[in-house]
Amino acid sequence: MSEAWRYGDIRRGPTAGTEGSVVKIGGSLLVRPGWPESIANLLADFRAPLVVVGGGGVVEGLRTIDAASHPPAALMHELAIDAMTLSARIVAAMLSLPLATTCAAASGVIVAPAWLRDRGIGQQLPTGWHVTSDSIAAAVAEATGRGLVLAKSVPPPNHGWSLEALATAGWVDAHFPRAAEAVTPIRWAAPA
Repeated sequence: MSEAWRYGDIRRGPTAGTEGSVVKIGGSLLVRPGWPESIANLLADFRAPLVVVGGGGVVEGLRTIDAASHPPAALMHELAIDAMTLSARIVAAMLSLPLATTCAAASGVIVAPAWLRDRGIGQQLPTGWHVTSDSIAAAVAEATGRGLVLAKSVPPPNHGWSLEALATAGWVDAHFPRAAEAVTPIRWAAPA
């Protein structure tokens, strides 16, 4: 494992398939100095990962607009998933990784709207701010039979690490415990 990252288990167990992991990169990691090298070090620890990148500041801007004017929830949910495309493109370009737009992709950075549409998963996810890239990454892991690694700016709070406790603490979104109920293993990673 890379010395630049700390790792831990949230849920142990074998993966359902033989492919690499789904690695969810929190959008907040993209504003840290030296993030391309840091994320490259992280991804080097995994064989053929599918990478889901959170929306970061772009999605936070949408939350601000939503709070000020309350557009339709379905529209804001769709725009937030669309915004993940921007983060995905940045990570793919900076790390010279391919973009994954269909479920046939064995590795690469997932373009969330296209991948979810191709797999038919988008209609299965609830609409609202309680469903973020955390739950999308869990849905990708379940659909592909891979384990999940949640890479975030900070490690999870140290009180139990049940999925429900992590959601209550706000470390993952509120829908994550349901989205990840069949996903194994689930690990965390945070900068050292």
